[in-house]
Amino acid sequence: MKKYLLPSIMITGILSVLLAGLYPLFLSGIAKFVPGNGDGEKVMAKGRVVGYANVGQKFTDDKYFQGRPSAVDYNAAGSGGSNKGPSNPDYLKTVQERIDTFMVHNPTVKKEDIPAELVTASGSGLDPDLSPAGANAQAPRIAKVRGVAVEKLYKLIDQHTENQLFGLGPQKVNVLKLNVALDELK
Repeated sequence: MKKYLLPSIMITGILSVLLAGLYPLFLSGIAKFVPGNGDGEKVMAKGRVVGYANVGQKFTDDKYFQGRPSAVDYNAAGSGGSNKGPSNPDYLKTVQERIDTFMVHNPTVKKEDIPAELVTASGSGLDPDLSPAGANAQAPRIAKVRGVAVEKLYKLIDQHTENQLFGLGPQKVNVLKLNVALDELK
């Protein structure tokens, strides 16, 4: 037993230094090169912080683009999904309620054309982004409420559409940034 005790203690010490000390420092150093310097990308409007681009926000007013539903009511302290499967009756009822609500506020969109992301919550409950299709589906409602041409909103969505790293992965639109730009639209 003594033969294994000393090597075990040494390996534990080495791994503790590597994984609890050097690795977090390494990741913190890399984080300094991303937007927000590892503290989250602050979104500014009129000289003040209105939110963070990496956390979903709740928008309920018809004059704004609305993000994905949240199973945790956008509470960043307790992110998580509903943990209900696609055959769960409670989950299906919730999704149907979201579809019905979306249809009331967006009567020009056919039920089969509603992007799934607008009626299903993300795994974290804090997804800050939509697909361009999710934003475009809401443009007619916002154009009507704000009294602007819908083409102007489609152009705004295109301007705020981002590709993933190196152009890989799906395109996305940050809802908070888009709504800030919407308020600045003349």
